[in-house]
Amino acid sequence: MDRRESIRSMVLASFAGSLALYGCKPDGTPLEAEEVAAAGDMPKWRTPDENAAIAEMNDEQFFNEHETSTLTVLCDLILPASGDYKSASDAEVVPFIEFMSKDIPEMQGPLRGGLMWIDHASNEKFNKEFKNASEEQQKEILDEIAYYDPNTPQNERAFEVNWFSLVRNLTMTGFYTSKIGIEEIGYKGNQPNTWDGVPQDVLDQHGVAYDEEWIAKCVNHSTAGIQAEWDDDGNLIT
Repeated sequence: MDRRESIRSMVLASFAGSLALYGCKPDGTPLEAEEVAAAGDMPKWRTPDENAAIAEMNDEQFFNEHETSTLTVLCDLILPASGDYKSASDAEVVPFIEFMSKDIPEMQGPLRGGLMWIDHASNEKFNKEFKNASEEQQKEILDEIAYYDPNTPQNERAFEVNWFSLVRNLTMTGFYTSKIGIEEIGYKGNQPNTWDGVPQDVLDQHGVAYDEEWIAKCVNHSTAGIQAEWDDDGNLIT
């Protein structure tokens, strides 16, 4: 099994990832009505406060141009395109990390500090910024921080090791919760099935039976897409 297949297996085994969005500003105060309206034509399945909060975050920019391009290179090294597989940038992972950095401000310091660290390390080793180094040189830097002793508590690991772990986790979450990533792992979500009623042996066990007219109306797969209608007395019409 190659590396990409291993990643897919791990994601399928523990598919998780959720965002908690609140209708409040970072200081906890509620969003104003004008801010709610500014959300515009955003998804109807979110509340107005959630749409307003997202619109407000989308209007802000945390990473500068250099940081964004460096992060793009880094994320594509973590999850590169390979054969039939897409890369992290194909799934717009960096905008996802940008969003997360604004939704969870505690991430901002470590994320920005790590990008500064990796440029410093690259300049020290190769006299060039990380994004301008060769892929071989980039991987040489990453090999020093990508593997850690799981028995070492997180607060005892080097800053750059924890930083890379954070970026790697965000990259994987961003990719495998995107349309491209979901298609890659073959996740289809809930699928409709057919129901033929309670099994006959169970009905017999309890001494009950279906009314044939009711069965004809309610357990008819050819009419599954038709909404039921009832008369004023509560009797099923169709």
